[in-house]
Amino acid sequence: MRILGIDYGDARTGLSISDATGLLAGTPSVIAEWDRDKLLARLTAYIAAEGIEEIVLGYPRNMDGTAGERAQKCEALAHDLEQATGLPVVLWDERRTTVAAHAILHETGKKARRHRQVVDAVAASLILQGYLDWKRSRG
Repeated sequence: MRILGIDYGDARTGLSISDATGLLAGTPSVIAEWDRDKLLARLTAYIAAEGIEEIVLGYPRNMDGTAGERAQKCEALAHDLEQATGLPVVLWDERRTTVAAHAILHETGKKARRHRQVVDAVAASLILQGYLDWKRSRG
């Protein structure tokens, strides 16, 4: 089963697809798109082309666990993705994934000014891997 992890952002949206066994996150990429309707169309086409069967969308809760404006945007995108694709969308707590993604990039020697170009893809991989690990532990 191929599962797509998404780190939704205003300018860039990170993507990561699991391997066919659903054990490992990989294939990170970024869609650079400001327009939400165009992003939805591009995501829908990507999902169909890659044979995705399940979607995990990062859900940015506040540190106190409440859902703010950004979380509401993610809820709306999740609803629209479900409608457009017919696939279930799991909202996955993504607190601190961007911080962890920056740390990973720093450790690999990426220059800080270049982080912006790939941090969303790394964050999507972290979201997806967290979900895959949780799913495996239940099973």
